[in-house]
Amino acid sequence: MPRTIRVAHSPDSDDAFMFYALAEGKLDTGDIEFVHELQDIETLNRRALNGELEVTAASIHAYAYLSDRYILLPHGASMGEGYGPRLVAREPFSPDQLAGRRVAVPGTLTSAYLALKLFQPDVETEVVDFDHIIEHVAAGRADVGLIIHEGQLTYADHGLHLVADLGEWWGRETSGLPLPLGGNLIRRDLGPGLITRVSALLRASIAYALEHREAALAHALAYGRGLDSTRADEFVGMYVNPRTLDYGEDGRRAVQLFLDRGFEAGLIPRRVQVEFAGG
Repeated sequence: MPRTIRVAHSPDSDDAFMFYALAEGKLDTGDIEFVHELQDIETLNRRALNGELEVTAASIHAYAYLSDRYILLPHGASMGEGYGPRLVAREPFSPDQLAGRRVAVPGTLTSAYLALKLFQPDVETEVVDFDHIIEHVAAGRADVGLIIHEGQLTYADHGLHLVADLGEWWGRETSGLPLPLGGNLIRRDLGPGLITRVSALLRASIAYALEHREAALAHALAYGRGLDSTRADEFVGMYVNPRTLDYGEDGRRAVQLFLDRGFEAGLIPRRVQVEFAGG
C-alpha cells in the first residue's frame, strides 16, 4: 500500500517553485504518495503544534515550540541574505522612531515577528492576515506593517515607505549571517528510514526546480499574488537558491543564534538545541 505523506506549505511562488517537481509528477516517488496542503504560514505553525502534518513548512521561530515533535530537514530553508521582512508605513520615518507604534504582524509565531521584537521590543502588535497587511496600513488601521512574502517587492506600489529591512539589520548585527525565516520540518515519529527517503525526494524536488527554472517559474507564477514574471523571478531567486539545497554551516549557525537571541530576550520560553535530520 502507498504511504501518504502530507506536505504543507504556503500558497506563494517560492514554495510553489520548490515543490514543482512533486506537484507535477516529475519524480518517481515509489510507494510514497505526496499530498500537498496550502495554507498561510501562521496557520501551518499552529497546525504543527498539534502534530497534524507529516511534513510542513514552518517558521524558524515556531520550531522553538515544535522541536520535541519535529526535526528540521537540511534543505528547504528560506533565508534572507541581507534582506528579509520589511517594516513599511504610510509616511516615511526613521527606525529609531518605531517605538510605541502599532504594527500589523502576520502572526506571533512567525520569524518576522521574532525579528521585529528583537529589533524593537517596544511596539504594540496586532495580527493581520499576511496578504491584507499592506491594505491595512494603507487604510490607516495600523501605523506600520510587517511585510513578508511577495509584499516585500510590492509595498511601494501602494504608496508605502520602507522603515527598516529586518534582514539587513540582522546581517549588521551578526557580521553577515543570513536571517533564518522558514524551514521544512518532518515529524520524528516517521522513523529514520522513512525520514531519509522523504528527505531525499524533497531535496530532489528543489534541485529539479533549480535545474528546470523556466518551467518551474511558469508553475510558480500562478501563486505570485500580483507579481509579473520579472518580479516573480526576482522573488523566487531571493528565497530558492543554492542555500535552499543545504543551510550550510553558517546557515545552521544562524538558526541557532536566532533562537538563542530569542530566548535571551525572553521571547522564547526555553533554550532550544537545533537538530537537523541526517545529522
